[in-house]
Amino acid sequence: MKNFKTLIIVMALFGAMITVNAQKTVVRIYPKHGTVVTTVKKPSVIVHKKTNFYFADGVWYKARAKKYVVCAAPVGIKVRKLPRGNKVVVVNGRKLYKYKGIWYKKSGRKYVVVNV
Repeated sequence: MKNFKTLIIVMALFGAMITVNAQKTVVRIYPKHGTVVTTVKKPSVIVHKKTNFYFADGVWYKARAKKYVVCAAPVGIKVRKLPRGNKVVVVNGRKLYKYKGIWYKKSGRKYVVVNV
């Protein structure tokens, strides 16, 4: 009986460790353009060429009615900061930042979307 209780406790701890590690997994693939979502967690509203864009966790959205549609990052738009997990890459001697397939370059205190 004592061995059985010990086994149950070990299995519970092991399961908890697996759950904690699973929560650290981050998907770094940009969602398909045109995907419609009903809510976006804490989006930043950025006006670019008289159009409102919403930026949250590295994904760009446009508002449609009371929903959000995933869109391509408009070239030239600026954001104050990039999400965690961005990669620094040197391309042709230029220091660029890549996150979810979108390329940014630092311009002053902001980051600008660029084509590579």
